[in-house]
Amino acid sequence: MDSAMPTGLFQAGIHGPGWHILPENSLCYGLPPTQLGATSNAWNRAAIWSSGAPWLASCCRLETPFRRKELCSKRQFDGLRVVLVNTRNPLNIGAAARAMSNFGFLHLRVVNPFELAFREARSAVGAAPLLAQAEEFKSLAEAVADCSLVVGTSAVGRRGPQHLVRDLRQGGRMIRKRLGRDRVALLFGSEKRGLSNEDLSHCHWLLRVPTREEHRSMNLGQAVAVCLYELAREGTAIPAREQVALARAGDLERLTSLLLGALLASGYLKPQLDSESKSRAPAPVEEKIRRLIRRMNLSAEDAELLLGMVRQILWKIKT
Repeated sequence: MDSAMPTGLFQAGIHGPGWHILPENSLCYGLPPTQLGATSNAWNRAAIWSSGAPWLASCCRLETPFRRKELCSKRQFDGLRVVLVNTRNPLNIGAAARAMSNFGFLHLRVVNPFELAFREARSAVGAAPLLAQAEEFKSLAEAVADCSLVVGTSAVGRRGPQHLVRDLRQGGRMIRKRLGRDRVALLFGSEKRGLSNEDLSHCHWLLRVPTREEHRSMNLGQAVAVCLYELAREGTAIPAREQVALARAGDLERLTSLLLGALLASGYLKPQLDSESKSRAPAPVEEKIRRLIRRMNLSAEDAELLLGMVRQILWKIKT
C-alpha cells in the first residue's frame, strides 16, 4: 500500500507504512505524518484519499488531553442484585465476582450453589470481600423476593422463549431506568444448562447478549462482565418518570400461590401429589400462572388489592 495514498479511512490507533498512531481519544483518522507537526494544538481538516479520490475528513485536535470516562458509582447502581443460580465451577464464580468488583456492583446472591465450588471461589483475586458478603438462598423465589424487576439472561437457543426477549443495549437502558427507584435482580444460570424453565418463570423479561448463531452460549464470567459493562458504561442511572411503586417479587409470588390454591380448590386445575402427599398444581401450569402475574406489571397497591380479593375467594370456596 502506498503511504501517500491510503485506500480507506484509518481509525485512531490503526496505521500503515509511514502513518502515525494517534492518541486513543483523537478524532483524527488516517492523518499523514507530514500534517501531524503542522497541526499540533490546532484544528485541521485532513485530505484522505480513497479509491484515488480525495475527500475531507472530520475536524480534529491532536493534543486533546485524554479524559477518562468514569464508570458508575456505588450509590448510583446500588439497587442491582446479581443472582447466580445453581453455579458449580469456582473459577466461574470467582470470575463473575471479579467482574462485579471491576464495575462497582457489589451485591451478589447465590441460589443453591455447589458448596465446595462456592467455598473455593472465595479466594478470587480482588473479589474476596465481595464473595465474603454474598448472600445464600435455598430458592430463587427467596433470592428475588425484595426485587421489583427480575431479569433473566438466556442464549434463547432451541427452547421457545415464553417471555419478551430484549437485546443487551435496550435491556440495559431499561434496567438503568428502573435502578433509579427500584431494586433489580439480574439472573445467571448454571454453566451447563443455564436457567431452567422454572427459574425463568420468576422473570419479568429476558436479556440476551448478541452472539453468532453457531455459538450462542457464553462462559458465566464473560456473560456477567459483558452485561455489567453495558449497565455501567453510561456512568449514571436514568431518572425514572414513573412515581408508582411496583410490586415486589415476593408479593407476586404470594399472589401466584394464592391464585393457584383458588384454582385447585375450585376444580379449574387438577392437582398432582408430591413426595409429601400434598396436592399442588402441575409445574408447567404453575410456571404459566407465575409468568402471567409478572406480565401484568402490577403496582404494589394493585398487588395488595388482588391478594385480598383472592384470599376472600379462596376462603369462600373452602367454607
